[in-house]
Amino acid sequence: MTNLDTAPAEQVCPAAPEGQGPCVQLWPEREVPLGGVRAMNVYRTLPQRGLPTVGAWCFLDSFGPDRVAMSVLPHPHCGLQTVTWPLEGAVRHRDSVGSDVVVNPGELNIMTAGHGISHSEFSVLPTPQDGRTLAADEIPMSRGLQLWVALPDEHRHREPSFEQHRELPVAVGDGYTATVMVGEFAGQQSPATMFSPIVGADIVGSGLLHLPLRDDFEHAVLVLDGHVTIDGESIGPGPLAYLGAGRSSLAVEARPETRFMLLGGEPFGEDLLMWWNFVGRTHEEVEKAREEWEAEGLLDDDAAAAARFGHVHGHGPAAGAEAGRIPAPPLPGVKLRPRTRG
Repeated sequence: MTNLDTAPAEQVCPAAPEGQGPCVQLWPEREVPLGGVRAMNVYRTLPQRGLPTVGAWCFLDSFGPDRVAMSVLPHPHCGLQTVTWPLEGAVRHRDSVGSDVVVNPGELNIMTAGHGISHSEFSVLPTPQDGRTLAADEIPMSRGLQLWVALPDEHRHREPSFEQHRELPVAVGDGYTATVMVGEFAGQQSPATMFSPIVGADIVGSGLLHLPLRDDFEHAVLVLDGHVTIDGESIGPGPLAYLGAGRSSLAVEARPETRFMLLGGEPFGEDLLMWWNFVGRTHEEVEKAREEWEAEGLLDDDAAAAARFGHVHGHGPAAGAEAGRIPAPPLPGVKLRPRTRG
């Protein structure tokens, strides 16, 4: 997934501090209008100025439900993994390592950018038999989450790769079921390849739920539907509830038909610099990635395929409406200043 913000701010993400114990902090969502042909709004809860990461999770957008067709031309990533988790609607993913797949709700796409990759995303739409343009009410509902995981230093320059998992393990507990997207939860291990200790689970339940946690992880909860109460704090859809570390279990009071995401991991011990679709460590690294992406736009398809971010098959001069690529926004004209984690 991509960040289509037309004026992205540089995010300095300091390493997680030591000793953050159990807590409940509500970090409000921010509505971010995305330009371009997708023309949709997303709701961003990571990164926050005072909470840049939860474990290695460094970016979280939710979108929909809405009848807006996703139409995202090739764009670059580096230093991260994208985690695509659709809730409604299907998305076609193509990338510069040759992947061309459709991901449906309940299926997981993991793209490891490593030193550099590019990809595109388009909603899968019905084709009218008479060749006309779809009316607004004929576009399928689209809803989902786009998440990024920061790659630790020893893996962030690795070769790019992609994997899709159409079947994921489900943990069943008293009053809940949990689809384990990544990592391990309640004795179930996801097959997704990750590069730091991490967990992501989509949980549906009602009543008083007792969830097993790793006490060396920090965790957060994002309510998708319904309502939960944690440590006396009432939480509905919207804000990210940061729970701190040091918990070996979590008691959640959930209303009927409640659905929420549990995210967590070992506190990330490295400073990050995030800008647009790049996760690096210094201003110079990000500046170089931007310059290389812009330079590759001047190459033919064969030359671009051998360049850092590669070429996404099916896009180019002969691709009609899918020709082109997303240019990088201009960098801010100032150097970075450190920010603290609150």
